[in-house]
Amino acid sequence: MNWQAVGVYVIIVPPNHGLGLWMLGAFVLTFLGTRLITRMIRSGRGPFRDVEVGGMHLHHEVYGILGMLVAGAIEFAYRPGTPGAQLLAALFGGGAALALDEFALWLHLEDVYWSREGRKSLDAVFLAVGVGLLLVAGFNPFANSGRTSADRVVFAAVLVFNLLLCVGAILKGKTALGVIGLLVPTVAAVAFARLAKPTSPWARWRYQPGSRKAERARNRYPAERRTRMDALKDWIGGASSH
Repeated sequence: MNWQAVGVYVIIVPPNHGLGLWMLGAFVLTFLGTRLITRMIRSGRGPFRDVEVGGMHLHHEVYGILGMLVAGAIEFAYRPGTPGAQLLAALFGGGAALALDEFALWLHLEDVYWSREGRKSLDAVFLAVGVGLLLVAGFNPFANSGRTSADRVVFAAVLVFNLLLCVGAILKGKTALGVIGLLVPTVAAVAFARLAKPTSPWARWRYQPGSRKAERARNRYPAERRTRMDALKDWIGGASSH
C-alpha cells in the first residue's frame, strides 16, 4: 500500500479499484452535461425539454435521488465485485451531481435555479468535488501508518482543528475557500479569520443588527458586489439575475 504526505494530512492509497475516481468522474461529467442541457432548454435550443408529469415539472434532482438510492441499496445488499462496483460508483456519483445541482431548491424550497440564490448549488458542487478529490487520493486519517499513539493524537487534533476552520469559513459565506482549505489548511485559516459575508449564517448568528461588525460586513460585501468567484459560478452555471 502506497502512502504520500500532503500538507498536514497523510494520504493512504488503497487498492479500491478506483471507485473514488469512478464516482468523481461520473459526478463531474453529469454535472457539466446537466448544466449544458439546462442552458439549451432555457434558450429553446436542441431536442431537450422540461419533463412534466400531470402538469407538474419534474426536477432533475428527483432522478439523482433515485439513482443514489438504487446504487446504495444494491451496494449494501449485494456487495458486487468488478465491474458492478464501478458501475454503482458511477451511478451514485451521477445521481449526486443531479441532486446537488439543485441544492438551492432544497434550501429555499422554491425554484431559484437561475437566480442569484442559485449559486448555492454551485457551492455545494464545489464542496462535493473537494471531498471527492480526497476520496480519489485515498485520504484516510485513521489508517495506521507507523505513527505512535502521541503522533496520532496530535494528528487527530490538527485534523479536527482544520476541519473546524473549513466549516467556519463555509459558514462565513466563503464556500470555495473552505473547500480549498480541505486540501490547503492555511487557506481555511485565512478565510475564517476574515469578516463574514452579511448574508452568511455566521453573520446572522454573531453580528447583531446595527453593530459595528454588521456595518463593516455590509460595506465590504454590498448586495450589488460581484466577485470573480461569482463570475466564475455564473459562467459555469449560467448567468444569474442581478
